[in-house]
Amino acid sequence: MSERITRDDVAHVARLARLELTDEELGTFTGQLRDVLDHAADVEALDLADVPPTAHPLALGTVLRPDVEGPTLDRDEVLAAAPRAEADRFRVPTILGEAP
Repeated sequence: MSERITRDDVAHVARLARLELTDEELGTFTGQLRDVLDHAADVEALDLADVPPTAHPLALGTVLRPDVEGPTLDRDEVLAAAPRAEADRFRVPTILGEAP
């Protein structure tokens, strides 16, 4: 068990943070903080010399398909199927009072 942090340390930090802790809470938090520090020491002790730095444990790739040009619809055919068309474009109703 780590002796890096004591009840007095936790009480001091709690006092600085203006937290009122009971004796039971001091014991609980001291134990939890020791566990955190012990775990950090365990991680620090690992030999990671051959492990490359990474931002994510899994290899990530794009989920998008390649951007490949494909067949498209005939413009005149599509415009002919539209309710209204004008100058090779769809004609849509005016919104928000804006003039077309």
